[in-house]
Amino acid sequence: MVRLDELRGRVAAITGGGGVLCSTLAVELARCGVRTALLDLDEARMGETLNGVRAAGSEGLAVQTDVLDPESLAKAADAALSTFGRIDYLINGAGGNHSQATTSGDLAFVDLPREAVGKVFDLNFLGTFLASQAFLRPIAKSGEGAIVNISSMNAFRPLTHVVAYSAAKAAVSNFTAWLAVHVAREISPRIRVNAIAPGFFLTKQNQFLLQGEDGALTERGRQIIEHTPVGRFGSPEELTSTLLWLLSPASSFVTGAVIPVDGGFAAYAGV
Repeated sequence: MVRLDELRGRVAAITGGGGVLCSTLAVELARCGVRTALLDLDEARMGETLNGVRAAGSEGLAVQTDVLDPESLAKAADAALSTFGRIDYLINGAGGNHSQATTSGDLAFVDLPREAVGKVFDLNFLGTFLASQAFLRPIAKSGEGAIVNISSMNAFRPLTHVVAYSAAKAAVSNFTAWLAVHVAREISPRIRVNAIAPGFFLTKQNQFLLQGEDGALTERGRQIIEHTPVGRFGSPEELTSTLLWLLSPASSFVTGAVIPVDGGFAAYAGV
């Protein structure tokens, strides 16, 4: 049973903290009394999330951070420790795709530029890897805690066109399992590492891909809904309960898992 009072006073660092999904997670954590260090390159959107965290009744900190720069991550960890005195959780939410790493009618697979594919892989996988390196030691000092990575349905089933992002998120899922075993065996069995794999969530960033201006589904949106048994897109708020469970003692025997929050997409064979 998840007891939200058990999270009160804890400290979470969230990479990609200004993004659509992670900003929702940060505000929900704040409602539970979790103090939050937001890490993002975009100071403006991070500031909006910080306002939401404080309005929800908790302390917050925004640190401009490059998840591909170990020195930047180390400074962010130091800032969080200096402000809050401890770090209990890391949520690796930094990620994203690039149009030049996605096939289309204008860009064939054989013509995908290495630089674009590398950027997508680095941001999603290496950003998770490096942030985990930077924050694992301070989490260990707290004696217990959790790392939650953000994977994707693409890690289970690579989507058409989305080649680099699918491969990168598969690497995140694999790394989640590896790090869970390493941490439990080498550092502390009371520090758990898991991942959430969101399905298809309708946000301002992807709405144009899934719906027309009149609200009607695009062809890709229609295919997604047809393969999602609950028959709709998710909303960012529907990720929060899974995150709270993975952070709380209620999931103390769960580590190395990738939890789908996808409306049944991964379970459906299409027939």
